[in-house]
Amino acid sequence: MYRVLCSTGALIGRVHGYDYTVLDRCVGPLTCDGYELMLYPRWYDDIAAVKRYICAKHLSVPVVHCQKGIGELFSQGSDEETEQAHRLFADDCETAADLGSEKLVLHLWGGLASDAKFEGNLRSYPRLLETAQARGLELLIENVVCNVESPAAHLVQLYRQYPDIRFVYDTKMAAFHEELDRLYIDESAWLWREGHICHYHVNDYGGGYKDWSNLRTLPIGRGHVDFDRFFAFVRNSGYTGDFTVEATAFNGEGVIDLDMLNAQFACIRAYLQ
Repeated sequence: MYRVLCSTGALIGRVHGYDYTVLDRCVGPLTCDGYELMLYPRWYDDIAAVKRYICAKHLSVPVVHCQKGIGELFSQGSDEETEQAHRLFADDCETAADLGSEKLVLHLWGGLASDAKFEGNLRSYPRLLETAQARGLELLIENVVCNVESPAAHLVQLYRQYPDIRFVYDTKMAAFHEELDRLYIDESAWLWREGHICHYHVNDYGGGYKDWSNLRTLPIGRGHVDFDRFFAFVRNSGYTGDFTVEATAFNGEGVIDLDMLNAQFACIRAYLQ
């Protein structure tokens, strides 16, 4: 049965100094079924303290989201940067395994370099998969935004080369490239008929095609994504996996809108009834 998760990235940000103890004021009131833990570079120096905190809070963390800089390192593409990315990924796998997580979300490309040299990103996948599987984790590649081609094109490339690959599908990322409707067509049926989509990030988007100035993670109803159609499709596809809400819930002063997040969880549950 599906679970509705909350990304800790919706709760913790630069305005808080990426302080994970912000969760003290969030965990009790939130009605999600668990968390997708977003990892940040500044946590690496004392990741043991982060893990102790999560365990002491008895938080359910079925999913860990690798720090986004890993994909940027793969995209920059030098041998040194690639090896650094693999080391960081291995560290994130260890963290996820120690927390009892099931899935690991990865941005395989990113930053200004993005998908400019995608063949290098493509070649990195087998070693990443081996590292994740050695820790008992399911690796999910996200359809993150691109500077050159598009996420849909790269998912196809990955699938053709690695037919057993698994994805997390983000509605905002797809809408940014005006690709969400492609999910529903016969040519994309392999994504869901063969079980390649194993997780959804459910976020709204309010900008236009590749509108970088509006690449914000919005709650359902604050943008123009047709969620009636999306959830009807998801129900009819037979999907029973999990969903993560990533909508930014804090303002410039660091105040967190927990009511908004709870309304998001309720909205998704209502769609899935």
